[in-house]
Amino acid sequence: MLKGQKLCTPEYKGDPAAHGGAPSMSHNDTRSFFSFSQLSLSSGNLKPPQVLKHSKITYFEVEILDVQSKKQICIVDKVPPSSTLLDVKHKFHKACPQWYPSRVGLQLERNGPYLKDSISIQSLAVSSIITLYFTDLGQQFFLTEYTGPLLIYLFFYIRLSTIYDHVETKKNFRHPVVHLACFCHCLHYIRRLLETLFVHKFSGGHTPLKNMIKGCAFYWGFTSWIAYYINHPRYTPPTFGYRQVSFAALVFLMCEAGNHFINVALAHQNHSGIKSCIPSPTYNPFTWLFFLVSCPNYTYEVGSWISFTVMTQTLPVGIFAFLMVIQMSLWAQKKHRLYLKRFYPEVRRKAAMIPIIF
Repeated sequence: MLKGQKLCTPEYKGDPAAHGGAPSMSHNDTRSFFSFSQLSLSSGNLKPPQVLKHSKITYFEVEILDVQSKKQICIVDKVPPSSTLLDVKHKFHKACPQWYPSRVGLQLERNGPYLKDSISIQSLAVSSIITLYFTDLGQQFFLTEYTGPLLIYLFFYIRLSTIYDHVETKKNFRHPVVHLACFCHCLHYIRRLLETLFVHKFSGGHTPLKNMIKGCAFYWGFTSWIAYYINHPRYTPPTFGYRQVSFAALVFLMCEAGNHFINVALAHQNHSGIKSCIPSPTYNPFTWLFFLVSCPNYTYEVGSWISFTVMTQTLPVGIFAFLMVIQMSLWAQKKHRLYLKRFYPEVRRKAAMIPIIF
């Protein structure tokens, strides 16, 4: 009986509220309720957890084409979006060492403007492959430098009325040396222009714009001075007449021919990839000067201007020839010292520019 009652009697052991007391919460429930309260109060400031984005870096390929032939020169790959055009030029120089960054002109279109070095590669990209057109700025600068003297001399040769007195121009007869001097002067610069286009491969880490300004000021200024005197209506012919003119003209033509054949020989050696050998003479007699000097092209250049001075017998040409001798001798000695370091046994008995002297 008691056992049955015990089974039916509800247990209030763990529940004080059953005895009329105030309801209470356990320790765990209190902690849970406190955490939930704090969570509810701060629910307005809840932010979703940040997701780390693993973005892929897209590299570009820059295809460089020749502006004239449209032939592919090279492809510069793995170019980051943050790169500038100058970075591409440096990579292009590594692939093609003969073109320094300062000489490289790049365009988006063949007839478009040259792009600035600071421009971002990403701003040029339409797809992952960027096509740019290459122009050798070094060649353009030399063409500008040599075209000026050719045209300036011809302006003075036709004796414009704005330069010379019209009455004196009609009175005075032109000596044949005036026509010969015009022919020789034009021949010299036409040869230079043709060699710039078809022979020379310029290599140097200079700043083309700076060199162009200096070169144009030097050549254009002296050409104006020289042409003014030789084509002046009061110009007097050389002292010894036709013998002096004929001899000087013959030497001039020989030096021009020698200079051309030396440049062709040097260009042929560079194109053949034989850069570890000293320049040597060929079967052409004009190249035999290599046996005596290290830089016969400078020897012939100096000979051309000295003979032109003798032929015209004018002070401006003499000053120009003197300055050319100084400049060519400095270049020749610099190159000669370089040859001595690399090819001492073959060069030690040679002179730099003038046989036996220096």
